[in-house]
Amino acid sequence: MITKRKVLAYITKGKESNLELLVFNHRDHPDAGLQVPGGTVEEGEQLVDAVFREIKEETGIEQGNLQLIGNIHTSNYYPEDRETIHERTFFHLSYLGDQQVWDHLVMCDGEDNGLVFQYRWEPLASLPLLAGEQGAALQLLKK
Repeated sequence: MITKRKVLAYITKGKESNLELLVFNHRDHPDAGLQVPGGTVEEGEQLVDAVFREIKEETGIEQGNLQLIGNIHTSNYYPEDRETIHERTFFHLSYLGDQQVWDHLVMCDGEDNGLVFQYRWEPLASLPLLAGEQGAALQLLKK
């Protein structure tokens, strides 16, 4: 099996008692499910650099509108349809901007290029299930 290093971003806003998480759906592929920004770490790239790059590519949010709270969890994920192991590192970041709902056209060299992601904020207390076990470290946001 091949191991791929991945990063996932839990971007939150609001007070701890009313924390909201940034999530998205694929506009043209609703069956992909509700997700958080993230992606593959490039060869030689530091994890923190990868998470900021992926956030910019997938959301359009600039690094200046984010505060890194920390690396909160690392775990392995085994996608059913692939012969790979995803070593996933979850980061918690706080959003300092004011966007509420938006669509973003992904511009990158990867497989997401040209896709449109539809972003919104969901209350952490009533968050729907995230696709691909992306919610695996959500309980760590509540500490």
